[in-house]
Amino acid sequence: MAISPLAGKPAPKELLVDLGRLERYYYERRPDLGNPTQLVSFGTSGHRGSPLNGSFTEAHILAITQTICDYRRGQGIDGPLYMGKDTHVVSGPAQRTALEVLAANKVETIIQEDDGFTPTPVISRAILVYNRNRNEHFADGIVITPSHNPPADGGFKYNPPNGGPADTDVTRWVERRANELLRDGAAIKRVAFAVANKADTTHQEDFVMPYVRDLKEIIDMDVIRGAGLKLGVDPLGGAALSYWEPINAVYHLDIAVVNPTIDPTFSFMTVDHDGQIRMDPSSPYAMARLVDLKNQYDVAFANDPDSDRHGIVTPSSGLMNPNHYLAVAIRYLLTHRPNWRDQVAVGKTLVSSSMIDRVVGKLGRSLCEVPVGFKWFVPGLFDGSLCFGGEESAGASFLRKDGTVWTTDKDGPIMDLLAAEITARTGKDPGELYQELTAEFGTPYYTRIDAPATPEQKTKLAKLSPEAIATARLAGELITAKLTAAPGNGAPIGGLKVVTDNGWFAARPSGTENIYKIYAESFKDQGHLDAIVEEAQEIVSGALKSGAALQEQEVH
Repeated sequence: MAISPLAGKPAPKELLVDLGRLERYYYERRPDLGNPTQLVSFGTSGHRGSPLNGSFTEAHILAITQTICDYRRGQGIDGPLYMGKDTHVVSGPAQRTALEVLAANKVETIIQEDDGFTPTPVISRAILVYNRNRNEHFADGIVITPSHNPPADGGFKYNPPNGGPADTDVTRWVERRANELLRDGAAIKRVAFAVANKADTTHQEDFVMPYVRDLKEIIDMDVIRGAGLKLGVDPLGGAALSYWEPINAVYHLDIAVVNPTIDPTFSFMTVDHDGQIRMDPSSPYAMARLVDLKNQYDVAFANDPDSDRHGIVTPSSGLMNPNHYLAVAIRYLLTHRPNWRDQVAVGKTLVSSSMIDRVVGKLGRSLCEVPVGFKWFVPGLFDGSLCFGGEESAGASFLRKDGTVWTTDKDGPIMDLLAAEITARTGKDPGELYQELTAEFGTPYYTRIDAPATPEQKTKLAKLSPEAIATARLAGELITAKLTAAPGNGAPIGGLKVVTDNGWFAARPSGTENIYKIYAESFKDQGHLDAIVEEAQEIVSGALKSGAALQEQEVH
């Protein structure tokens, strides 16, 4: 697609949200129950929307929180609920609303003291630490965040006692019940915020230092300190901001916070590819300011507002493509974690680069390829059968040094610190190490393409079968696999993946937008990738009978 003329430039005033208007709409706007886009849609990343279009309001949060209380009761979950929020403007009001319902339902709730912000992985880790060696009274959690999405957005997700994003059996129940309560809220229990905040069931604790002190169990902080690396971090105005100085203090590191600003308008951002403010640490446009500083630090990094995504900036390559860094991180971890069992597998989403397959195969390890969505890594990270789970969208987590679970949700800060550990131990930054991988395995050419799609078209795409591919060849090569289920766990892809020896494409509908996506990769050259993309377009367009032209969004 065409790149906005604003891309990579400082956000102009006319793009900044009206904070007062957003908060007013959150409380005052009532969703149109006849409009499907204004109902609760509780996908794998929870419910997301905006007060501006009636899709994220107090009414939604009341209904969802009561539903979570009902779900807990039905499942016998009676331990504490850890609740965190990020720095989006409506995250604070949503937390207050949720607390009013949780207190009315007598749910013991733990929040960050002094109305502070909490990264998604900190909540996941807190749940797992509390539940360790328990047989009853399990904890769970709520994270209030729309991730890297624009400032006007809000998000609300539930993490059950396994600490990770709720699976589809949970989210489907939550969505159905919450929409019932949205239509008839008589069953919603609520007390005033002043009452909820002082309730016996509401507790304020410090989430920062327990997480910071535990980092030595997953990252080799001694080797980072010993190398004397000069590091830089841009929290992008997010929840991790208050964590970096304690990390410096505890481990005596040299991490400069290059942007210490918390501003719910995110006015300090450079504009993303489409002309929107979006705190995406994998976008070279959103990350333009940190990329400009690449030569001032041995490694620099960033996280999105809830800190579950990472962006790695190196002197050798600038902002690393997420696929590239995942491959480097996996090779390093598999050769520098001696206490990990040889049998543990590496998890990747099926639209992540095949460079990962080649790295894992060369090391004689097992690969677990799953559908899109971090939830698919949760069981393996939880029981230690997966040592790593990573997504092409810059989200990942991995095991502690002793091979036990750290988090079952994405953890941006550990991926940041891992880049520092890699640099300290090898004497090369991750960008240089990726160049070594391409010298050994070849250079992959990767792209993702978006196109508009109606809900009906998305349904058709999700039901494509291998028989939809009549041809035996793709871009001149024999097709070796036509997949509608993920090889790693047999779960439905919700689309299709076609593989050859030197390339592949995957087609799937978006879960949150009226678009569909084609991902493609070639290990030959750009011309081969173009051929894969062209034939993939023909296959998908033919299946949908839409004739709509696909537009290329981003090429790596």
